[in-house]
Amino acid sequence: MGEPFDRDGWLAREGEACPELVEAVLRHPYFLRIPPKSLDRDAFREAGARIDTLPPSHAAATWVAVIAASVAQGIGHCPTPPSRVLITGGGRHNPAIMAALAKDLACPVEPVEAVGLDGDMLEAQAFAFMAVRVARGLPTSFPTTTGVAASVGGGTISDPTGTLAARAGGAGHHVRRR
Repeated sequence: MGEPFDRDGWLAREGEACPELVEAVLRHPYFLRIPPKSLDRDAFREAGARIDTLPPSHAAATWVAVIAASVAQGIGHCPTPPSRVLITGGGRHNPAIMAALAKDLACPVEPVEAVGLDGDMLEAQAFAFMAVRVARGLPTSFPTTTGVAASVGGGTISDPTGTLAARAGGAGHHVRRR
C-alpha cells in the first residue's frame, strides 16, 4: 500500500468489507463486556492478521466497517440515545469512516469542529490534563470510567535534574528523579 494510513478514505471506498471478519472482530470479549471497560492496543492482533490477508482495499473497508459497527454498539450502552455524535481524531478526515458512521448511527455525525473544538488538539489536551494530575499525585483512572477496582494514578514523570520536584516544593510522589 505504501501509506501509513488510508488518506482520504480512497482505499476503503474502493474495497468491500468482509462481513465474516467484521463479525469475528465484534465477537472479541471486549465487545461482550458492559462499560466501563478498556482494552490493550494488541487486543485485535489476531483478527488484524486475518484482515491483513485481504487485498488492501478490502482490508481498509473491513476496518472501516468494524469502526462503525463498534461505535454503534458502544452507543447502545448510552442511557439515552445521543442527538448527535461528534468525531475527533484523524478518522474525522476520512470520508469512508464518516460515511460508515453516518450510515450505522441513528443520529447526525459531525466532526468536533462543528462545536468549535479543535479535533487535532483534543488528544494532546487530554494528555496534558492527565500529566498535571500525575504531577500532583491525583488519580487518572476511576472505577466509573475504566472499571478499575479503585481510583489510581498512572504514569511517571522523569525528572533527571530534579527541577520539577523542586518547583513543586518536593511534593509529587509520581515525579521520579533519574
